[in-house]
Amino acid sequence: MEATIDISLYPLDEKYAAIITDFILKLKDDTDLRVEVNGLSTQIFGSYDYLFEVLQTTLKPVLMAYPAVAVLKIAAGTHTKEQLPSTLK
Repeated sequence: MEATIDISLYPLDEKYAAIITDFILKLKDDTDLRVEVNGLSTQIFGSYDYLFEVLQTTLKPVLMAYPAVAVLKIAAGTHTKEQLPSTLK
């Protein structure tokens, strides 16, 4: 099953910008993953099972190293900008 996960990461640390940037760059290093970033969140697209494997190797270390909050929205299917009705683009 294909899925979309929308991630908002909130490190409760003075280095929050660097922590977020490092997290996103690790996601983008994965060539098997589609990653879209905007000013409020990051979306990842792919196989449901694979997306959760990716979170094990990218998000879990952040949560173990820093006090942080991660807000995830998970949807079945691939929900990209290209799939929006033209009136919403």
